[in-house]
Amino acid sequence: MLVLLPPSEGKAASGRGAALELESLSLPGLTAAREAVLTELVDLCAGDEDKAREVLGLSEGLRGEVAKNAELRTAGARPAGEVYTGVLYDALGLASLDAAAERRAASSLLVFSGLWGAVRITDRIPSYRCSMGVKLPGLGALSAHWRAATASVLPEAAGDGLVLDLRSAAYAAAWKPKGEVAARTATVRVLHAPTRKVVSHFNKATKGRIVRSLLTAGAAPEDPAGLVEALRDLGYEVEAAAPVRAGTAWSLDVLVDEVH
Repeated sequence: MLVLLPPSEGKAASGRGAALELESLSLPGLTAAREAVLTELVDLCAGDEDKAREVLGLSEGLRGEVAKNAELRTAGARPAGEVYTGVLYDALGLASLDAAAERRAASSLLVFSGLWGAVRITDRIPSYRCSMGVKLPGLGALSAHWRAATASVLPEAAGDGLVLDLRSAAYAAAWKPKGEVAARTATVRVLHAPTRKVVSHFNKATKGRIVRSLLTAGAAPEDPAGLVEALRDLGYEVEAAAPVRAGTAWSLDVLVDEVH
């Protein structure tokens, strides 16, 4: 099972250890595309600060993020699972997983990123600020940049198993499963059952809990139908819609009564 996650806007501070080694990151087929984004981002942020803030869509209060980006090549790196914070990652609780669940997380979780494309939670990266919605002056829209780079790399990473896609729309634009990969992909919405509405905070927290539940239970569904069964066994109320045409993903709605 491959689980696709969005990053978090807020991130923990960079580590005090060794700096980034771009060639050591997972999915080496993305290295050249990563180098291109990293080079332009560092150069942008080392130059005109106001221009960098405008390009990155940062408020005055986030001015310090520009200086942080300028030092990406020398800042201490730490595992991505420690860098990403926020509602989804708080609910996922990577640091409190038992050893077996931690191994499953390391092999199955893939976090999408405007800067790195996609990384495993064990990949060591510095803290950064660069969303998928950014348009860099040289490279253009990052979503398009990453679509070209991931087209051959991500299907290989998906292998022949289930793909559980929990990304937000901006990050889903960086790679859209196609063909037989799409047929074994499931996207998930979390709905407040009484209102049938998506609530952002609630949505993120529940997705984090879903991933944690699957990891701790050792669930290993092989396809979307198996995922529906596994989630129901774990106590989730799930409504599933199989693809209406070939080459599209399953859609799953997880219904939860309480918003928290």
